[in-house]
Amino acid sequence: MSALCDGRVVAVTGAGRGLGRAHALAFAAHGARVVVNDLDVALDGAPRPTGDADARPGGPAAAVAAEIRAAGGEATAHGGDIATTEGAASLVTTALRTYGRLDTLVNNAGFLRDRMLVNLDEDDWDAVLRVHLKGHFLTLKHAAAHWRAETRAGRPPAARVVNTSSGAGLLGSLGQGNYSAAKAGIVALTLVAAAELARYGVHVNAIAPAARTRMTEHTFAETMAAPAAGFDAMAPENVSPLVVWLGSTASEGVTGRVFETEGGRITVMDGWRPGPTADRGARWTAAEAGETVHKLLTQATPPGAVYGT
Repeated sequence: MSALCDGRVVAVTGAGRGLGRAHALAFAAHGARVVVNDLDVALDGAPRPTGDADARPGGPAAAVAAEIRAAGGEATAHGGDIATTEGAASLVTTALRTYGRLDTLVNNAGFLRDRMLVNLDEDDWDAVLRVHLKGHFLTLKHAAAHWRAETRAGRPPAARVVNTSSGAGLLGSLGQGNYSAAKAGIVALTLVAAAELARYGVHVNAIAPAARTRMTEHTFAETMAAPAAGFDAMAPENVSPLVVWLGSTASEGVTGRVFETEGGRITVMDGWRPGPTADRGARWTAAEAGETVHKLLTQATPPGAVYGT
């Protein structure tokens, strides 16, 4: 197997379990030195209960880092909260102090607090937007500041950022208004970051993965169940090859893109593009606007179904 990331330093958030763990192990297998971040909280972001059966000595970040080192790779654990300025800044600082550089940032951390909109508390909205959207923003901000400084010092990087959106962010998902809004925001943030950071040699892309994780194995239990035999389409390890490639220099020229990935399938998502249009060159009346909309909709592609409908 070719080592796409020899010499690169990669930071992966939420890397103690699921997709993040799979990404961290895959990057290490491709020669990267990995900063493994995980805050070790419960599925809803609450502190882990005492005696939790899923707890591991030193926390999941330390466990994954140890797993990488046991396989002959290089890794260090980071337990900071990346949805705080201090935690996000220390993630970048840990990479620089430990390995002297940072080449790739993979934003993956998140949790769920699912409710139908009429039952969704303000705290549950804020908590999910905080970890997913704010967590992506803060790590991206501090990594980008480092890469800008490198460029200005005459050391332009071949930097990469892989953000994690979701089908829920692209189509919506019943009972997940907070999560869907956060994941949609991550797509917009990705597009803006790709445009702003191109001058510094930074490529920014996003994935919308479908895989078996703590966030999906119960919500979509039947779909996510592992088969008794054959290809396990929902294994998180299926997503990681694309992430490794996007995080490597082999992805030169690919930026501002969103990829949906599931099992053995990779799809380039087109996003919002203009559809049927009518322009009368003057103001519409309300009745005329409504009549025109009905005509335009007969020419438009029907929207994708919201998950859960």
